[in-house]
Amino acid sequence: MTDRPATAPGFGRFWAASTVTGFGAYVTSVAIGVLVEVDLDGTALDLGWVNAARWAPYLLVGLFAGVLADRVRRRPLLAGADLARAAVLAAVPLLAALDVLTLATLTALVAAFGLAAVVGDAAQQSFLPRLVGAAGLGRANTRLQQGDAAAQGAGPLLGGALAAAGAPLALLVGAVGHLASGVLVLATPLRDPGPPRAPRRAVLTELREGVRWVYRHPTLRPLALTTHTWFVANAAIGTVAVTYLLTVLDVGAFGLGVATAAAGVGTLVGTSVAHRVGRRTGGAGTVVGGRIVEATGVLLLVVLPLLPGPELVGVVVAQLLFGVGMGVEGPFEMSHRQAVTPDHLQGRTNATMRSFNRAAIVVGAPAGGALALATSPRTALIVAAAVIAASTLALARSGFRHADELPTA
Repeated sequence: MTDRPATAPGFGRFWAASTVTGFGAYVTSVAIGVLVEVDLDGTALDLGWVNAARWAPYLLVGLFAGVLADRVRRRPLLAGADLARAAVLAAVPLLAALDVLTLATLTALVAAFGLAAVVGDAAQQSFLPRLVGAAGLGRANTRLQQGDAAAQGAGPLLGGALAAAGAPLALLVGAVGHLASGVLVLATPLRDPGPPRAPRRAVLTELREGVRWVYRHPTLRPLALTTHTWFVANAAIGTVAVTYLLTVLDVGAFGLGVATAAAGVGTLVGTSVAHRVGRRTGGAGTVVGGRIVEATGVLLLVVLPLLPGPELVGVVVAQLLFGVGMGVEGPFEMSHRQAVTPDHLQGRTNATMRSFNRAAIVVGAPAGGALALATSPRTALIVAAAVIAASTLALARSGFRHADELPTA
């Protein structure tokens, strides 16, 4: 396969689809938080269950989605998943207008959204190596994350403003984003053949092959295990931070949007300097360093009530730090995973890691909410930051420190 630059026309449309989807996703995230906590009078635990419902399908069918992505053409699979997500999100304001939207109904819709996302994510991450080639992965993943960071910077501001006026209507923006993404993917100029004809093996056999590849690989195994742990902690942070910002710091719906946007700005800064940081620390060092910065941002959020000055300013700084850490670590982490994996295993490898990562969210989101109720939101945030720091230390001492030395597939 000939390597193609990340600036090829096909990548431009794929980047636009990913960025538009990200924009809608951040609007949706803010809107759902406000919808549960304000419109439906939910608690932190209720929000935890809603968030868990979004990721539960990864636990149930995520690995099978990876097998599917390796068995069929990936472009129509990705586009179809985007269109399905658009339909689900559009149903929320309709039910709200009919005054029949409840926490149970919202949870069911969010689960349906997650089911479509499972299929779309399996197709997307295995589609990129075919689009840009192995040599273009680093540059392409950096640009994709920069697009996502830009979406995170603008999306939550709009989401917060719209949610302040009416959270259900804000979800229409997410629906439009997925609709536009599906159209752009279908228009991406790329030869996307189906897998070569070969005797079909049992689904479970193919599934186990992908799992073995990840958890027996010298660098993917420690990266996967510590990333699963990171997702447990981050899910708890994402759930508890909404309650913390709305009820403890009392920043309001627009303030919540500003805080989320600040993380997007930080991510954009992080991806912009990731290459230079990597030249000094190595790719593996960017992942370790980035996660330490993330834990620092969470701890700053915790101590804000003890510091002088406007709390919203401190929230913005804390979120900027968290975003910078994610921006620094993201491009190398994704590029390394894709580069060391053969094409015929891309769908299953990405689905394996993503499915267990999302399964970790199913555990972490309600656990964070429950811990916040049993103790306090501040205590729950401290515990989550400690978990990130401990798992990062384990990653730094593992075989992942040799990730830069491995040849690509």
